[in-house]
Amino acid sequence: MLEGRSRKQRSDVSSLSLPSQALYSRVFVYINLEAVSYIRSLLLLFPSTFSFFFHKNGEVLQGARSSTHPEWKDAFVNYWQLKKNIKKIKLSRIPKQTQDIDTNFGLSILDPIRSLVKKIRHKLPNPHDKADIIQVRSNKAIEGGEKDEDEEQQQHHHGKEEEEEDQVSESDELVQLFSEEDEVRMFFERLDEELDKVNQFYRTKETEFLERGENLNKQLQNLLDLKQILTDRQRKNFQSRSKSGHLLRSWSSSARNSDLSESPTEFEETPGQTPETDSVIAALERNGVNFIGRYIYALGGSSKQPQKEGAGDFINRKKIQCAEKMIRGAFVELYRGLGLLKTYSSLNMVAFIKILKKFDKVSNQQASGNYLKSVKRSHFISSDKVVRLMDEVESIFTRHFANNDRKKAMKFLRPQHHRDSHMVTFFVGLFTGCFVSLFSVYAILAHLSGLFSPGTEAGYMETVYPVFSAFALLSLHLFMYGCNLFMWKSTRINYNFIFEFTPSTALKYRDAFLICTSFMTAVVGAMVVHLLLRSSGFSPTQVDAIPGFLLWLFVIGLLICPFNIFYRPTRYCFLRIIRNIVCSPFYKVLMVDFFMADQLTSQIPLLRHMESTACYFLARSFRTHHYETCKSGRLYRELAYVISFAPYYWRAMQCARRWFDECDPKHLANMGKYVSAMVAAGARITYAKQKTELWLVVVLVTSVLATVYQLYWDFVQDWNLLNPKSKNPWLRDDLILKNKSIYYVSIVLNLVLRVAWVETVTRFNVGMLESRMLDFFLASLEVIRRGHWNFYRLENEHLNNVGKFRAVNAVPLPFRETDSDG
Repeated sequence: MLEGRSRKQRSDVSSLSLPSQALYSRVFVYINLEAVSYIRSLLLLFPSTFSFFFHKNGEVLQGARSSTHPEWKDAFVNYWQLKKNIKKIKLSRIPKQTQDIDTNFGLSILDPIRSLVKKIRHKLPNPHDKADIIQVRSNKAIEGGEKDEDEEQQQHHHGKEEEEEDQVSESDELVQLFSEEDEVRMFFERLDEELDKVNQFYRTKETEFLERGENLNKQLQNLLDLKQILTDRQRKNFQSRSKSGHLLRSWSSSARNSDLSESPTEFEETPGQTPETDSVIAALERNGVNFIGRYIYALGGSSKQPQKEGAGDFINRKKIQCAEKMIRGAFVELYRGLGLLKTYSSLNMVAFIKILKKFDKVSNQQASGNYLKSVKRSHFISSDKVVRLMDEVESIFTRHFANNDRKKAMKFLRPQHHRDSHMVTFFVGLFTGCFVSLFSVYAILAHLSGLFSPGTEAGYMETVYPVFSAFALLSLHLFMYGCNLFMWKSTRINYNFIFEFTPSTALKYRDAFLICTSFMTAVVGAMVVHLLLRSSGFSPTQVDAIPGFLLWLFVIGLLICPFNIFYRPTRYCFLRIIRNIVCSPFYKVLMVDFFMADQLTSQIPLLRHMESTACYFLARSFRTHHYETCKSGRLYRELAYVISFAPYYWRAMQCARRWFDECDPKHLANMGKYVSAMVAAGARITYAKQKTELWLVVVLVTSVLATVYQLYWDFVQDWNLLNPKSKNPWLRDDLILKNKSIYYVSIVLNLVLRVAWVETVTRFNVGMLESRMLDFFLASLEVIRRGHWNFYRLENEHLNNVGKFRAVNAVPLPFRETDSDG
């Protein structure tokens, strides 16, 4: 129907006079431009509603490259800029058409002369156009000249005939295009720049991965040789002991088998070694494995050399297994990086094809075919080193780490990503509705039973409030973490890579919301049951045990549950991180470790509530209802300092360990921030017990200094903001969020929430209920501030990875090369 209507419109236009046609064309062009502008404004206002328009025009490439290669986004073809150049070509031709219509009001006696001049001018060669063609093609020649000599000879042999056939037609087409307008020349110059950028980046990453693959082959060979020595000496030891009459269990192992025992094995040095063993040892010493006395150890595995040579020297098979695990992880990361580079090549090729198709459509020419041939002859398309190295890694991994089981090897190299289940979304909505309903029921029952009356509120606040407020703070923190996951995914921040999470088992934002809502539903349900039992006449001894039972059920029954239910990989990862935090100086600090330790510094009220609950139940106060037992005890008061200091102490020890590993003095400055926070927290606890003017001055001085220290570190170091020389005033050069005002509001909000400690000094004269609710409100504000801080902290880390094109983890290797003299 639209086609018939357009035909009718063209027939109506053709019946008009020439001036009327010119006026009609102007109005038509104006209406089209207004319609395009209107549609563009709608797309900006409602991007999600009109997102289907983008997939038809090639903008899906932008989402694909950002989702799969967020750290390499600056190395991709700048598709948006090339589209802008095509739009300029399109707009530059609209005035020419209207101008031809305006001047074509009738015949003139000079028309034959004009047409003759045009024909002569087109046939004469133009030196400027030839120079332009040489300039554009020279860029391709320079790009091609950087290739390896073997590749040049091979491509020259195969493409010589094609270039000779297409050279004349390509030159004629480009001469005609460049002579029409300068926008075409600018487009092809930009295209050459993008092609050179892609080739240079591809070469750099290809060389990096090839070197990494060669190094991994050496590491694997060292490991296999070490296993061979282990097997030979174990066999000799077995034979010598069997001859002397010792009864030994059978032991067999292959040099290429990874199933080794974890128990240490002692080996006696035989006086005469075979020449094969000597050659293997010499080769290992050249590759970084030292043999001192009877010690065999990898330099990367231990930084201390043995001090004695004698009895007790042994090879620890567990260390060999650890080395094998490290090499296996390095192969997995190498394969992942090769896959990213292969996808990078494919996406850029699709971008070149799509943008050249758009150019053909706008220019009404078919001149992009020859340029596309040059793109296909480029290094990032013609090189097959990445594909060959991927095949080699698959073969090595299958043979040495999967017992020749390719299916098992592919589970490591290409882990399957689980699709998001709609059941998770359904249960999130279900538990949210249950939580709201149960909380409404709880509020009504508390009001009807007079729970918060002066006679009963003391006992209720001492027994129930600490448990339920701890669960509420934990659920709020999970909710904020779910919001962080949602925002990181929306802004394409690769948090799985930053935290080194496994994508197949990592927690998603829907999962975080499910855990949060299920916890709160269970907690509020327990509160309702507790109220019903108290109002039904049950003894307080039996009823008040419900909060403690709920706490221990959560700690033991859920976190340490061995069954693969309720996110077991996430639960065990959480326990492992907590272990690393508690033993901070003795474990290497990763990004996820100090990120979680920072979360604990915002959950000190939760730890205090857990302390109160534990004291209440261990002292059996729920039977005697003597609530002052815990608060008046000396041990309880001293534990208050320990619990308030612990998160800051752990974080300070992490900074000390990072300084020891990296020798960066910035970590010592960061440690000073947590030490000042410890001093301020201790001063506030002491002031709460001894309200004297001296301690008030100490609290003010220490808290102000700690707050200024923390604010500086938040804005300058963690967020990398407040840069006066930035192109974005007092922010940073690179911003993920487009709206700059959000950053200024976030700075003010973080400043306000950092000074919430002022309430501990002023202390409004309110009742017990109001005081507990105020404490819970301030603790909730700190959790919200931490969730707000998390987004910008990871945004800064992501931008650092983007600036360094860091998309693959650098796995430490067990063996390192040493100098020949040392």
